[in-house]
Order: sequence, then structure tokens, then C-alpha cells
Amino acid sequence: MTIEDIQNEIIDEFSMFDDWEERYQYMIDLGKDLPLIDNQYKTESNIIKGCQSKVWVHAEMKDDKIAFTADSDAIITKGIIAILIRAFSDQHPKDIIDADTDFIDKIGLKEHLSPTRANGLVSMVKQLKMYAIAYQTQLN
Repeated sequence: MTIEDIQNEIIDEFSMFDDWEERYQYMIDLGKDLPLIDNQYKTESNIIKGCQSKVWVHAEMKDDKIAFTADSDAIITKGIIAILIRAFSDQHPKDIIDADTDFIDKIGLKEHLSPTRANGLVSMVKQLKMYAIAYQTQLN
């Protein structure tokens, strides 16, 4: 599936819920299914700067695609990174770099987060794209 296909799937899933309580619960459930980062990668260098909670992300190339794993010490934040990883993991670096992130606005996520969590969300997107830029540079 393309990144856009996955993003549209996420938009459809979120639209099934009537209120934000249900959406938060869904995000928490997504966080529980997150491909967890190996403990050896839970290091200071893998922490996303700008997040109120601790969020660790690890990326590695497999067959010219980036596989992301992550974890967080906060359940909502873990759900947020799970959504992003679902959209961007197992994709080619160039596709991640070029990907639009307006699906975040379409599900209403940013407007339903506290300002510090919204800033953290932006930092998570930036970090995933930075990994993609680094790996794309290696491919060139």
C-alpha cells in the first residue's frame, strides 16, 4: 500500500467514531499494537526532542524501505507515534520525504491535543522525515 492509501485508511477508521473519547481510546489501542523498539535502541540519541513524554524511534533500511519501531512512556503519545509509524513504515525514503501529512488534520488530531502534545506530534513527523532524508542520501 502507498502512504496515501494508508493515510486514507486511517482517516476512514477515525471517521467511524462519534466523539473524541472513542478516538482517544482507539489511539490507545493502536499504541498497544505498536511494533516496539528493541530495548537496545531506547537510548538518549533515539529520543524525539520536543516531546513532553519520552518517545523513542528507531529506523533501519530493509530492501530500500525504512522500517520504524518506537515506544513511549505515555499511552496517548504511544498511540500518536503508532499512527505515524503505520503511515510511514515499510516505505521508500523518497516516498516518506514527499508524503503529505494533512491526514493528521483530516482526523482532527492536532486540534484535540494539548499544545505541548501538538508540538510533540510535529517533532515526531520531523524526526521520521529526517530518518528518510538520511537514508535517501545513502541511496543516492
